[in-house]
Order: sequence, then structure tokens, then C-alpha cells
Amino acid sequence: MSDKKKGAKKTGDATAPATPAARDRRKTPRKTAAESRASVDASAAEAVVALTTDMPPAPIAAPSHDTRDSAGLEPAQVAPMAHAAHDAITPPHGDPLAGVVPTTRTVAEETYGESTLTTDAPAVSRNTRTARVGLFVGREWSFPPAFLQAVERRDAGVTAELAKIGAPKFEEPSPYDLCIDRISHEVPVYRSYLKQAALTGTTVVNNPFMWTADDKFFGASLAHALGVASPKTVVLPNREYVPGIVPSESLRNMEYPLDWQGIADYVGMPCVLKDAHGGGWKEVYICHSLQELIHHYNHSGLLTMIVQEFIEFEHFVRCLVIGREEVLPMKYDPKNRKYVVDHAHLTAELGTRIVGDARKLCRALGYDMNSMEFAIRGGVPYAIDFMNPAPDMDVNSLTPTYFEWAVETMADMAVRLATEARDGGRATREPSWGTLFGGVVGRGGR
Repeated sequence: MSDKKKGAKKTGDATAPATPAARDRRKTPRKTAAESRASVDASAAEAVVALTTDMPPAPIAAPSHDTRDSAGLEPAQVAPMAHAAHDAITPPHGDPLAGVVPTTRTVAEETYGESTLTTDAPAVSRNTRTARVGLFVGREWSFPPAFLQAVERRDAGVTAELAKIGAPKFEEPSPYDLCIDRISHEVPVYRSYLKQAALTGTTVVNNPFMWTADDKFFGASLAHALGVASPKTVVLPNREYVPGIVPSESLRNMEYPLDWQGIADYVGMPCVLKDAHGGGWKEVYICHSLQELIHHYNHSGLLTMIVQEFIEFEHFVRCLVIGREEVLPMKYDPKNRKYVVDHAHLTAELGTRIVGDARKLCRALGYDMNSMEFAIRGGVPYAIDFMNPAPDMDVNSLTPTYFEWAVETMADMAVRLATEARDGGRATREPSWGTLFGGVVGRGGR
């Protein structure tokens, strides 16, 4: 039986929730395919920022690290970076970060450590304390050591290390001025800890409260409210629920049956069905008919799904946005899921609009580390996916050229935010969240 016929057969099932015993049909996450190591195109290095030269006032801010000129990467810098990336590609024996953290801390502490605080001037003593960055990571192995080394190279009174927690006490201040979170979506205890750390005055990237609250339906609504082009979007009731949910009693706020034809007419065909809380192209389906849409919905299990207008794009751009201001728009091939190093892929007008929209969305979301996707149709960039608070920063997928930009820009941001936090600046990157706690957010006695 064809998929179309299968879908038609299940049409009636889609209008009512499943039984309490329905199981979670979440699929095993797709493994990221290891791509062949990209060779470095020296001329391409210039073009990481070449886009800025064709665009009105610096839509892509140049990195401020002192080993780079005002234009950003230089061809001469690509070779050593490529060598570093090459080394990073080969997984080291044992802990991939072994040796990096002790070295980083030793160098920083010798220069800025507590033992040097012998001055009688309190203000000077405070400013010479080493600011401390804690990095939370999962299985990624290329970005963490490169980032820690990049922070160390800046010799700016900031030390970075892998964050360590055991069983933190609720009244215990975090030892870090800045925490960078790249894994709490998979390790929930980190999210709990980071929210407590924010309460005690640690700056957390990304904001753990916003990360907990966001979803793609809210994101589409936010983009629309900000005037950023976004596909028409509808959120659907869950197909299945956890045991204990009795449809006739627990779902009295829901309207059944769903108006599937009305949904299809609104978003048009083809359309995209995807997990409202997902990422990494998991649980994403391109549907060409109403029957196909219902078929995939009927297999969505406990997930909350959204249906979106499919944008028939003539060009696809993925942006890395760091610190809400630094934007790197890269050409991306969604079919083969790879970046294409091409630095003349945007006109000045289109580049300016994409950079502006990316900044606008990240400022509204309060995300300091994000990847965003734009599908261009008729010259209009539609923001189709822009809530990825733990963006892919692997050297194999980003390519060595874009990987260096990510590492160096992240290091610049980390030094800036950690220094601000150490010096008593913003206790949190989101004052609105601080207000939520009645103004009790502070340094927690640290």
C-alpha cells in the first residue's frame, strides 16, 4: 500500500488523541555524518568578511582580537588555523581536553591570580581578579579545546575551563563569572544548575530561562511581530499524551475534530511538519498532500508539532550570530546539509537585510549564541528556523574557515562578558528575567 493510501486510511485517527497507553515514538537522533575534512582555500579566508565590503556600514562586525586586522581573517592566518583545525580533527587519546585546562588556568593565574592582589587600592584589587568562564559541553570535541585556547591567548585576565558540578547546594554561589551552555538541552541537571547560577549573579549564555521557554510556534509569532518575514505557521495538539491523560476529562479545552482542510488551505501545499521544540533537522517532514500531512502527524507521538508554509527558495543562508551583534551569513546546502564557502553569494541589499533581521531576532530572544536559517524567495529572506541556542560549531561541518570565525568570536564575547560580570556589571544578560525575581539577582556573596 502506498504512503498516500496509508495516510488516507488513518485520516479519521488524526482527529482524536491516542489512548493513554500510547508509547513515545521519538526516534533515535540521527547521527551527524562525518564529512570529509575540508581543505582550506586561502582566498576564501578573505571572503569571510568580503561581504562586509560590499555592504553598507559594517553589517558584519569585524572581530576585535588583536591578532586580526580590522577586516577580520587574513589569508596568512588561515594556514596556521588550518593546521590547528587539522590537529583538532584527529581525536586525541583519552580526554580531548586533557592538558588544555591546567595550562590555561596556570598561565592566567600566574598573571592575574588571587596571590597577586597585594595592592592597598580596593578598586585595583577587584579589577585584577581573574574572571572565570565555565564551559558546558557534550560530545563535541573540536570546538571546546580551540575555544579554551583562544580565551587564553587573549591574556585578558580571564580563564576558561570545563565547568564542573557535583551536587550543588541551593544556597551555593557559582564560582563562575560566565557560563557558556552548549548541552543543557540533553543534560537537564545543567539547566537547573544554570538557572540557579543566574540567580546568584553568573552571566549565562544562553539565557537558561528563555531556552526553557522557547518553541518554534512562539518564534514564528515573534518574527511576525518584529516585522521579519516568516512562513505561515499553525501549532497542532499533541497526537499522544502521557499515561494518566484521559481525553474526555483532561482535554476539555481542545476542539475536535481538527479542521485539516482549513489548515492545509492556510499554509498551502507543500508544507512542513516539524517538532515545535526540535532542532538539527530531526522530525521534519515535507508534506505534499493533506493525506501525507496527516500520516506524519499520526506518527508524531508525544511531540508538539507545527505546520508551516514551505518556502520554495532560490537561495538558502544559515547565519551564526554571536553576542547578538556579530553575524556570519553562510551559504548552506540543505539537501546535502553542508556549508558552501562562497563569499559573494549575497547582494549588499540582501546581506544587509539578513544581518539586520538576525540581530533583531537575537536581541528579542536574548540569545548570545545562535544559528538562524533564511530561505530566500523572490528576494525576500524568510526566517524559517532561528531558535538554535546550541549551534553546530564542529570544524568538519563549519569548514575550517568558518570554524575559526566561530572560535575567535566566541572567545571575544566570553572575555567581554566575563570581565563585565567580574567588575560588577550586568548580573544577567536579561534584565527582564532579573525583574522576575524581584530584584534579588546579585553577586550572591561572591
